[in-house]
Order: sequence, then C-alpha cells, then structure tokens
Amino acid sequence: MGNIRKTALYDAHVKYGGKVVEYSGWLLPVQYESLKVEHEAVRNNAGLFDVSHMGEVKVVGSDAEKYLQHLLTNDISLMNEFQVMYTIMCYDTGGVVDDLLVYKYSTCDYLLVINAANVEKDFAYMQEQCKNYNVTLTNISEDVSEVALQGPKAQDILQKLTTQDLNEIKFFYFKDNVDIKGISCLVSRTGYTGEDGFEIYTNNNDISKLWEEIMEAGKDYGLKPCGLGARDTLRFEAILPLYGNELSQDITPLEAGLGFFVKTGKGDYLGRDVHLKQKEEGLKRKIVAFEMVDNAIPRHGYEVCKDDKKIGFVTTGYLSPTLGKKIGLALLDIDHTNIGEEIDILIRNKKYKAKIVKKQFYTKQYKK
Repeated sequence: MGNIRKTALYDAHVKYGGKVVEYSGWLLPVQYESLKVEHEAVRNNAGLFDVSHMGEVKVVGSDAEKYLQHLLTNDISLMNEFQVMYTIMCYDTGGVVDDLLVYKYSTCDYLLVINAANVEKDFAYMQEQCKNYNVTLTNISEDVSEVALQGPKAQDILQKLTTQDLNEIKFFYFKDNVDIKGISCLVSRTGYTGEDGFEIYTNNNDISKLWEEIMEAGKDYGLKPCGLGARDTLRFEAILPLYGNELSQDITPLEAGLGFFVKTGKGDYLGRDVHLKQKEEGLKRKIVAFEMVDNAIPRHGYEVCKDDKKIGFVTTGYLSPTLGKKIGLALLDIDHTNIGEEIDILIRNKKYKAKIVKKQFYTKQYKK
C-alpha cells in the first residue's frame, strides 16, 4: 500500500462522497452518486473528472518533430501550432507501447499526454529512442494536475469562469495561459467521452480551487462530479480504445481498428514494417462490436467461441447506460468478423449467444 498515491484532488473526492479505489497506483473515485447518474450527466449536461493521474512529457529541441515522427504512428508534420493530435507509440513488433495525445507549441516544442499506468515504461522507451536526436525529454507528470469537463453544457459552464472566448478553441486545439478565475491553465477541446468538452491542466497547488470554481459554476447546469466507472462506460460507448483492453503490446493499431492514425506513407517509424505487412497481407484478426442475444453481461477477458472453438476474447463489455443494451468489443479471428454473424460468449463455463453489429454504439457529439 505504501506506493499508492493520491492526486491533489483527493480531499475533494472525499468531500463530494467519492468511493475511492486503487487504479494504476493512484487512489481515485470509481463513482460518487452512481455510475448511471454520472454517465447520464455527461451525455445530457456535464461531468467533471479528476484525470491528474495522467502523465505529461515535454519534448523540446531542434529535432523534436523528426524524433516524434520516428517514435509515433501519426504524421506529426501535418500539425499546426497549438493543435492536438491523437497518435500511437509502437514497438518494432507492431504492438502498442501506448496511445497518447501530442500538443504542439512549435516544431521544437511539444507536450505528450500519456496513460497513467504506463508513465515509467513510456518515458524509459522514449529516452531509449531519442539517443540519435537533438531533443530533451522531461517527465513533468509530478508537477501537473488535470481535470476534464465533459458534456453538452461544458462550454457554458467554463465560459462563466474566463474571459477567453471558448469558441476560439476548436476541436483538438488548445490555448495556454488561459485565466480561469485567476488560475493560469492550459485548455484543450479534447476528451474521452464522445461529448464536447475540455481538458484543463494547471499546477497541483491550484487544482483544488479550479475544481471548486467549476463545480460552483455548474450547479445550475446539472454538473456532476464523475468517477472512473462513468469514464469507462462513456469512452466505451463512443468506441474509444483503452490501453490494456483494445490496445496492448500484443495488439497492433490496425487490429484495433485504428488504421486512420497509422500513416505508413510518411516514412519510417517504429513498427512500420509490421503495419505495412498487415496492410499488404490482410489482418488475421480484428476488433469488432457485438450485442448480446442472450441475457448476460460480457466482461473484459471472457472467451469468445464459434462451434466450440475459441476465436478470440472480449476486450470490453457492459450494460450500456445510454442504449440499455448489453454490448461489447472483442478481438476475433478474421473469419468470424462479419456483421450479423452469431458468436458465443463463454461466461462461467456457459455459452451465451451474441451477434456482431456495426462498430458504432453511440454517435459522438463533438463540436467541430
């Protein structure tokens, strides 16, 4: 227990009645009022999440763009200043080290936001790969706190607290040094819920004040504090991948259905040879969406069978709060990935029928 850490918002979670659990080495709220209430608040109004456990790495130097082109699958050279890009970091084997966001200040100055569970592993891998480039990597995760304000009323709430015109922050862009009630923040129009919203970064000392200011501003808008449970159901309905579920060292971005973020045409990068081969020869397996026919809830790791033969496993499964359906994602052998095909989910050694459906549970409501 000695290595479990608290974010600077731990006291706020206790104050608001958060049920705190250990996640990726951090004490974080899994829920406050209930997963369903929080999930629906984000879909209909707004929710506020503590995501201070995420990692942040600065990449600075004359070779910064060149280095990131080598390290990441997406084409960093296409980014404008103050743009955010989703991308993937891979091993030479084609499998995934992590998925992340890149924030570009200039071709010599970037901020990478990485997953909490992977910070040490990611940073070590980044350092290993930068030896031939004129860049300096700095892990600033310890000094940065972050909240995510998500939902259709997120802009109305945040606009009450700043003179910055939030309409000027376009989807997947950011502004730095935004004054929010006297607190200097980096604000990006990004998120992990399928809704419009913002991710807001500041220092550890100011994050509690920021949280309280947002909660106060949102009290007439149906704003709820939200935990990890709703964060996972929201991202899952929007088919947003989670490292360790849809992505891993053993699953390539192409198998995960993230080929759009893999730019093999940009030139060499880590994992490119394997990705090219998969594109040329075709995938042997891929992630599909399914809906339960029988009355059972699929969960991560459950085996998927066809005619008593194992054909894959569930990567994520839930009773969808928005749709009221029992749905899931699964990594399956390519011969069993056709829409409409029936499959069996093995739950406690009993088979439950499901069928493969179109990979779109919920239509994302981003403000483009």
